[in-house]
Amino acid sequence: MTSRLDRAQALAQREGVDALLVTPGADLRYLTGYAAKPLERLTCLVVRASGDPVLVVPRLEKQAALDSGTSVELATWDESDDPFALVASIVGDQASTVALDDQMWASRVFALGEALPVTDQVLAGPLLTELRMRKDAAEVAALRAAGEAIDRVHARMGEFLRVGRTEREVGADIARAILEEGHETVDFVIVGSGPNGASPHHEVSDRVIGAGEPVVVDLGGTTPEGYCSDSTRNYVAGGEPPADYLAKYEVLLAAQAAQREHARAGVSAESVDAVGRDLMTEAGIGELFLHRTGHGIGQETHEEPYIIAGNDLALEPGMAFSIEPGFYVEGSYGARIEDIAVIGEDGALEVLNVRPRELVRLP
Repeated sequence: MTSRLDRAQALAQREGVDALLVTPGADLRYLTGYAAKPLERLTCLVVRASGDPVLVVPRLEKQAALDSGTSVELATWDESDDPFALVASIVGDQASTVALDDQMWASRVFALGEALPVTDQVLAGPLLTELRMRKDAAEVAALRAAGEAIDRVHARMGEFLRVGRTEREVGADIARAILEEGHETVDFVIVGSGPNGASPHHEVSDRVIGAGEPVVVDLGGTTPEGYCSDSTRNYVAGGEPPADYLAKYEVLLAAQAAQREHARAGVSAESVDAVGRDLMTEAGIGELFLHRTGHGIGQETHEEPYIIAGNDLALEPGMAFSIEPGFYVEGSYGARIEDIAVIGEDGALEVLNVRPRELVRLP
């Protein structure tokens, strides 16, 4: 973690920021290894432009911080202390600008403003994104393991998804399998059957799965290493889906394959989106592709870089993101094919999910 903190400090120096202030969340875990719970008592990492970083923690949570393995110096506070004043004392009264993590609670933003009344506050997101967006080898290995784990869940779908079961019943079984296959937490389970598949962020309901109905299954969790999985596949049980669905699905397969072929170091994020969207538009179903092609992934399921029109960011080695075009026909059905991929050191794309992308037919 020292190198990450060193790089964060260097970025603060470059941008003229006197200190980065980071409260519990993915940024704190990334920088320190400490997955602190976001509780009412203040925990705050102070990364100064000069001087060693300090992690402010409640005394009663000191052992939890130590157990995380963090090597950052700890400054503890007791119940009757003012932790915001403690942070301010570490930052120093000569500070002119502090950068706050993007997910900091508003109450803490205001309290820090009162404790540092002559200090400007800016967002730390642009700085921390620059660090987190480019994964190192250990992070790529963790994402690869997460992808393998969620692939094993998709491989077991025949155990769960059957005609006559409700989406909720199937989802409960899938959630257990996500943990069984190596995740620490279940982050989401989407089982969208028939018309529910036309809602991209549908979760589960008491709807009974019918024969021949397309089912969108989108799954994700977080591994003990703190890295996320996210993969979508499409299923049908007990019969054949509508012919018009199958025709659209062939276009979707081709679009996602074209995006995977195009994505590599040097191309823009928006060009990956355009490759698939243009193909679907030429086939007459572009208006059914309702969302961006993808999102970055790491210690959060959704982070930079976003694969979307208007993002001219050039992809670089270490950038990990989803490729997930879809089509959605309101009241009828939907489909989405999603893989997590990473740009390798050689500039080529490594796809971390390898389950079949074709429509999976179950008994």
